[in-house]
Amino acid sequence: MKMIKKYAGVMLCAAVSLSLAACGPQESSSEKTSSKGSELVVWEDKEKSIGIKDAVAEFEKEHDVKVKVVEKPYAQQIEDLRMDGPAGTGPDVLTMPGDQIGTAVTEGLIKELNVEKDVQSLYTDASIQSQMIDQKIYGLPKAVETTVLFYNKDLISEDELPQTLEEWYDYSKKTADGSKFGFLALFDQIYYAQSVMGGYGGYIFGKDKDGNDDPSDLGINNEGAVKGAELIQKFYQDGLFPAGIVGEQGINVLESLFTEGKAAAIISGPWNVEAFSKAGIDYGITKLPKLENGKNMSSFIGVKSYNVSAFSKHAELAQELAVFLTNETNSKKRYEQTKEVPAVQSLASDTAIMKSEAARAVTEQSRFSEQTPNIPEMNEIWTPADSALQTIATGKADPKKALDQAAETAKGQMKAKHSGT
Repeated sequence: MKMIKKYAGVMLCAAVSLSLAACGPQESSSEKTSSKGSELVVWEDKEKSIGIKDAVAEFEKEHDVKVKVVEKPYAQQIEDLRMDGPAGTGPDVLTMPGDQIGTAVTEGLIKELNVEKDVQSLYTDASIQSQMIDQKIYGLPKAVETTVLFYNKDLISEDELPQTLEEWYDYSKKTADGSKFGFLALFDQIYYAQSVMGGYGGYIFGKDKDGNDDPSDLGINNEGAVKGAELIQKFYQDGLFPAGIVGEQGINVLESLFTEGKAAAIISGPWNVEAFSKAGIDYGITKLPKLENGKNMSSFIGVKSYNVSAFSKHAELAQELAVFLTNETNSKKRYEQTKEVPAVQSLASDTAIMKSEAARAVTEQSRFSEQTPNIPEMNEIWTPADSALQTIATGKADPKKALDQAAETAKGQMKAKHSGT
């Protein structure tokens, strides 16, 4: 989940041919011969293998190889690779969140990919950038996600939707009675709170002269971040958010209140579309609201990718498979089965995909979003920032002091765990 914005034109390779032979890395005749009879193992996300079933069958036939697809929770795959890779029981291709790329590269767990510019140009800028470390590519994006606003049409119509977060505060002030609520969000977590803090000028890392994340420039406690946190605190202090929404069980409380018809609107993501539909909620989905300064609430773009294991004995073939699975044709087929918004930029205007309200909302919100930092130092941000936000939510600390402490803790951890920071 932890996981954002520009779309450019598709270059000639995509227009001429969407096939692997035209766009993918080429093998010599001897390499193709040697790959015959090989077996590739793909770790796919839970309940998502249906999205690549046909593509895998086509690849097997074209290359005379066997592809075994194993489903695993995608956020845990890199952890499993640490053990299974060296043991020889790991995958050739795995799927992982974009914010784990830096850690995986630093630990030598995934291989750099040698893909041509015409292949790179197929994907949205933000999605392919999530796979890059020091201008080198370590994966190919297959899906993008970002937080959006879900609202219950039985409680509030589209025409009645407040347009700013401050207006949602006013709406909730009139609506919340302790058992029913207006607007809810998991603002005790930086993944969600950054939507507010970022809109006022807070940031995780600044950028160096080359546009890379600069861990020496931390912005989680700057003036904008503090202002955003002060607004967040008002929702809790004024009883507009229930106490149970803070902490590890917060996500369960938030989702339950929405599916039980007790919350007019919540911030969540496309990963809940199916669950909310099964719950029988007549809901709408739209981008996040604006802030009083006129800026739209920001959000993190999460990118799911296919990556080649550093322990693969068939790395070139594995790369070909990753290219094949993420081309335009197979990305669209995957969307049809999984409803995960594809990372191929030409599909952002595909009429069949844009019929989906969720896909439209994700695409629109992506215009105001930012890439989730993928450098290893990001691992030192999550816990201190979340801890600070929880003390803010519960009123145990004022926003500035809490965020200053979080920044100090994060800097200390980065200095201890990451050389050169």
